[in-house]
Amino acid sequence: MDRTIYIVRHCKATGQDPDAELTAEGKVQAEALADFLEKQDVKEIVSSPFTRAVQSGTPAAGRLGLDIRTDERLKERVLASGDMPDWLEKLEESFMDSSVKLSGGESGLEAQDRAAEVIADAADGTVIVTHGNLMALMLQSADPAFGFEEWKTLSNPDVYEMKIEGALKSVRRIWNG
Repeated sequence: MDRTIYIVRHCKATGQDPDAELTAEGKVQAEALADFLEKQDVKEIVSSPFTRAVQSGTPAAGRLGLDIRTDERLKERVLASGDMPDWLEKLEESFMDSSVKLSGGESGLEAQDRAAEVIADAADGTVIVTHGNLMALMLQSADPAFGFEEWKTLSNPDVYEMKIEGALKSVRRIWNG
């Protein structure tokens, strides 16, 4: 069964905590995102339970007459517990070796596996609202060349279209706010 899925990175937020809300700019971006998604064939919106992700999809859901279903599998990947001054280097390392797992964290492979479950469950026309690191791992599942350097180019918000045709997946950026 051929499907098109839209993978969305949340709009600009006040922070990284699960309860961090959208900034004033992020709220404007969410309205622009809704303008864009109204022109797509959207049938369902599934979001990370984090506040910034739900708020990013809310205007589109309202305009399209849809509910937002939250899914724990879409929460952001935890690289490690606690503060890490060298987190960027560790993140890059985790893209080069998906089995790297830091203390209290989740390996890239573990995060990609849970994201793959969401993609497998998604019907045609599903919008998936998530976070940058998990989004990059989703995109990497379709395009193994998508890595750390490509992650760095993601914007808030960002939208990629994933086409699934049988066992083949392809991705392309279709909007970046």
